[in-house]
Amino acid sequence: MEMSQIRYALAAAEVLNFTKAAAQCNVSQPALTKAIKTLEADLGAPLFHREGRRVLLSDFGRTMLPHLQHILDETQVARTLADNFRLLNQVPVRLGVMSTVGHIRVSRFLAAFQHDYDGIEIAVTEASVVELRRALDEGEIDLAVMNALDDPGDGLHVQELYEERYLVIFPPEHRLAALDAIKLSDLSGEPYVDRLACEMREMVMGVCGELKVDLYARFRSER
Repeated sequence: MEMSQIRYALAAAEVLNFTKAAAQCNVSQPALTKAIKTLEADLGAPLFHREGRRVLLSDFGRTMLPHLQHILDETQVARTLADNFRLLNQVPVRLGVMSTVGHIRVSRFLAAFQHDYDGIEIAVTEASVVELRRALDEGEIDLAVMNALDDPGDGLHVQELYEERYLVIFPPEHRLAALDAIKLSDLSGEPYVDRLACEMREMVMGVCGELKVDLYARFRSER
């Protein structure tokens, strides 16, 4: 059984005409007919009934058609995987990075990746969580570094990369700057920089609301 024979048989089953199927497959009609007869001999039963110029699927052919199509589909998938493997060093891995991820952390990761996988190119896109989710869903990027709090939904594989502490930064002269740790309630009424694009902003604001902590957003910035 050869792949060309399967391809010819599927084409003939689609148009129910050997001449049209031969033209579709870019072969001569005698060559297509011979290949289908050879396939039928290997399978031990006719796939088609021939009535003059008319071609009809046999009962055996209807049974075999889904299996032949599956063989062809799997072969095409295997060929695509092989092609992608050969082109791996030429086609960049498309990485999306959340806008609020620190550049130092990303650059260290990329340096280590380049050392371990020399020759593989990476194309990095910086975007918001919403934009990264859309790009993943539409196949515009291959993977994304995102916040673990966001539900990835079905169809995506999630791998934890690292953990971060939540820090509060004060100027040296601030009344709380000398402390090693503070309670969230200590911040009530304090002016702060509201980073509008922060992926954890809504979670923090929700917790502050529950604990009656009032933060005064004197400064606002996307970054």
